[in-house]
Amino acid sequence: MSSVVLTWSVVIAQVMLALAMACAAYRMLVGPRAQDRVLGLDTLYVNAMLLMLTVGIRTGTDVYFEAALVIALLGFVGTVALSKFLMRGEVIE
Repeated sequence: MSSVVLTWSVVIAQVMLALAMACAAYRMLVGPRAQDRVLGLDTLYVNAMLLMLTVGIRTGTDVYFEAALVIALLGFVGTVALSKFLMRGEVIE
C-alpha cells in the first residue's frame, strides 16, 4: 500500500514539475525584461534539479542525485554570472 502511494506521489510531483518547467521556459523566452528572463532561467534550473531528484527516488539510482547536484551548482553559477552582467555590464572585473 505505501509503495503504491509513494509511486503515485512521485508521478504527480513529476507532472507538476514538468508544468512548472514549461511555465519557467515561457517566462524565459517571452519575459518582457532581462531580469524576468534570468529569473525564469533560475526557476528552470531549480525545477530540473527537483525533477532529477524525483527520478532518483523513483529508480533508486544514485546517479540522478549526483546529476541534481551538478545542475544545482551550474544553475547557481549561471544565475550569479547573469545577474552580475545585468547589474554591472561585465562578469569578470
